[in-house]
Amino acid sequence: MKRIIFPITALFFAVAVFAQHPAEPADSSKTKGKHAASLLEAFEHGHFHGHFRSFFMATDNERQLSDYYALAAGGGLHFSTAPWKGFSFGIGGIFHYNLASSDLSAKDPATGAVNRYEIGLFDVEDPENRNDLDRIEELWLRYQWKNSRLTLGQQALQTPFINYQDGRMRPTAEAGIWAEFNEIEQTRIEGGWLWKMSPRSTVEWFGIGESIGLYPKGLNPDGTASGYPENLESKGVGVLGITRQAGKRVKVQVWDYYVENIFNTAFIQADYTHPLSNGHRLFAGAQYTHQNALAHGGNEDDTKTYFMKNSHSNAFSTQLGWQKGAWKTLLAYTRVTDDGRFLFPREWGREPFYTFMSRERVEGSGDSHSVVGRLNWQPENSRLRLEAAYGHFYLPDVKNTRLSKYAFPAYNQFNFDVHYRFGGMFEGLRAQFLYVWKGRLGEVYGNDRLVINRVNMSQYNLVLNYTY
Repeated sequence: MKRIIFPITALFFAVAVFAQHPAEPADSSKTKGKHAASLLEAFEHGHFHGHFRSFFMATDNERQLSDYYALAAGGGLHFSTAPWKGFSFGIGGIFHYNLASSDLSAKDPATGAVNRYEIGLFDVEDPENRNDLDRIEELWLRYQWKNSRLTLGQQALQTPFINYQDGRMRPTAEAGIWAEFNEIEQTRIEGGWLWKMSPRSTVEWFGIGESIGLYPKGLNPDGTASGYPENLESKGVGVLGITRQAGKRVKVQVWDYYVENIFNTAFIQADYTHPLSNGHRLFAGAQYTHQNALAHGGNEDDTKTYFMKNSHSNAFSTQLGWQKGAWKTLLAYTRVTDDGRFLFPREWGREPFYTFMSRERVEGSGDSHSVVGRLNWQPENSRLRLEAAYGHFYLPDVKNTRLSKYAFPAYNQFNFDVHYRFGGMFEGLRAQFLYVWKGRLGEVYGNDRLVINRVNMSQYNLVLNYTY
């Protein structure tokens, strides 16, 4: 790999550090989950947990284009009190450092393009920030009754569209009020109102409007540069989700995301499992997503809005699979219709479509077709898990800016993902190796700016996680 120097010394140092087993918090195994008799006892019987992470990433572009690498290391520490009269309190923070990397602020000499992937390990707002990469991630007050709970403050949510997207050094986090109701058999109802976001690859907290546009902004439908960053107004995001287990074989979930003054997204998913003879099982799933603009889509000026007034989009996704023992195979298809672009802030989470593959998305496209096949191998009680995935993503032509926000060419992609969970003296340590290859299918009209960090590239990822 040209111009990429593997920082081997730093990597081995990170492995050595993360393999150390920290001291167990005093009496945590005995007090976790106990109901305290006093406020003091609630803190005395609180629970600490944390993690350390090392992440090496390298991107190998075509010969005439720049390559990149980065090695990050860091961790997090979280504390939550024991319940007292139904109330509990939690706080947690994350820190990490740039141990070694190429110059992530430099532009590619041939195209003027900036780094796309490795900067996500650090701070997308300040590529030269190597040390000041800390964030208070959790700061909440929770009330729990029976099997339900209500949480107020900074927290990390996991929903179809707003989620951890934990593929870098720290996940996306949200500030708001969130309720989980679990008093109806086989049914979970959850939702709330969010007023701030701290997206992955950032170190600050942002209002809802200002959190949209921290990542690349793309183009307006008329081909001009999008002007919505720092120009959107929204009081918050309302989310409601209902998940129902209908018998042993069917699971249905319905979600709605109301982004005040900008757009609304409705999502429904149904998954079906059918057991066959001799241990075989069949899987099937279907999703439908509908979006529509609210008011002026965030700004009355069309050049500064996120979701064009009166616009809408529709997306369908399906999958079919089979499993026998350690082997599982899936075939998935996603269609975004030509009604309009499918849009959802990348800062808030990854898309939930069955065809999703790490390191790319179809967000920002309309009139697109995606086909992905997966093969998984994971024997029962095995510490090793393997997955291979291959997909074709047929996107609109890069010149069709009405339906192509990021002018991204059609491409094919191959991922090979290896997970290993250590045992014995290294219990708690997990390793992941992810290889990504992306080829070009669509026309780029001789513009290498549409190639670098997008297609005709390979990427190597090595992640070490230690949790306690």
